[in-house]
Amino acid sequence: MRCAPARCLLSVVAIVAVVGLAACGSSSKSSSSSSNNTTPPGSTVPLTLDSFTRDFSAMSQLKSLAAAGKGMVGVLLPDTTTSARYETLDRPFLTQAFQAAGLSSSDFKVDNAHGSTNTMQTQADADITQGASVLLIDALDSGSGAAIEANAASKGVKVIDYDRLTLGGTDGRDYVSFNNVNVGKLIGQGEIDCVAAWNVAKPNVLVMDGDPTDNNAKLFAEGYNGVLKPKFDSNEWVKVGEPAGTWTPSVAQTNFDQQLTAHKNINAVITPNDNVANAVVASLQRLDIPAKTFPTTGQDASLVGLQNILKGYQCGTVYKPVYKEAQAAVALALYLRAGQTPPSALINDTTKDTTANKDVPSAYLTPTWVTTENMNDTVIKDQLVTVSDLCIPAVASACTAAGIK
Repeated sequence: MRCAPARCLLSVVAIVAVVGLAACGSSSKSSSSSSNNTTPPGSTVPLTLDSFTRDFSAMSQLKSLAAAGKGMVGVLLPDTTTSARYETLDRPFLTQAFQAAGLSSSDFKVDNAHGSTNTMQTQADADITQGASVLLIDALDSGSGAAIEANAASKGVKVIDYDRLTLGGTDGRDYVSFNNVNVGKLIGQGEIDCVAAWNVAKPNVLVMDGDPTDNNAKLFAEGYNGVLKPKFDSNEWVKVGEPAGTWTPSVAQTNFDQQLTAHKNINAVITPNDNVANAVVASLQRLDIPAKTFPTTGQDASLVGLQNILKGYQCGTVYKPVYKEAQAAVALALYLRAGQTPPSALINDTTKDTTANKDVPSAYLTPTWVTTENMNDTVIKDQLVTVSDLCIPAVASACTAAGIK
């Protein structure tokens, strides 16, 4: 096409301007959805998993992201028996994280299934009916959890596995938790250190696992069994038995009592969380077994677990800062709710779904082994428990010795 020079020059300028605007629009869209974008919209501070502190201040960086999102976030917690944390920690911390990010009470809902898969299914269906765009699921078991996730995905609802991975879950989900193999390694190494500290000359160890339907329990076992294997292989330690796993304290206590009756040489136990450990400790105390002679382990840094450590019946416990996990989960949910891909600074690993044979993008937070030596600088500092609740008369002198005041 021919044109006068002046008109041609104007045409070229117009074309360049249009191309420039198109390029800017493309760049803006890419930036908002890129997994490498670590800075929330409206913020100048990159957000990482280390950003989440006890005061929840980092969540305010997500307010513009929350304002841009649509739909409700439904949270499905599993029960109140396997661990007290779901109601005492997860629920209030999740609520605080949502509110700190600017969501109102109508924008999120936290439910507990109280151990019933049918109840959790009903709660999930209700959330979807009420307009949920994201579900945060801590499934009771992978079978029921996968069914919930499949239904959610079929209706365009995004899914995040919270705390435990749902094997065979839907494609495109994220996972937020602690590295549970490493949690198990801390338990195993804690047992080794405690056996040495308490001078258990010939450890005859009972290994007690969590519920086999819980994928986390399998990962914990992978961790502590891997650490203890050299001890057993060299015959330095003896593995006396490994009864069927459970998270139910009463069942765990029955299992332990039966094993101790059958194998009176048992003098150390791997216990996968504080509730199971407390069931064993109750039997040890009933049998008048002295403190610091019969190592047990734990997880969750529960009040009773911490007190059993101070009493000398539990070697330590794995502390998983739930306030960090809750904030990370809410942050991921807000990105998905706004139709954006969570940034790589929040998704720092992958977890193998062995049923689906796929890697699930994961946000892993760091656990800590807590003993009397660091109790003051971890769970007390983080306000997980108060000194007045922890240091009851039965452990008051141990608290003083540990510098807890």
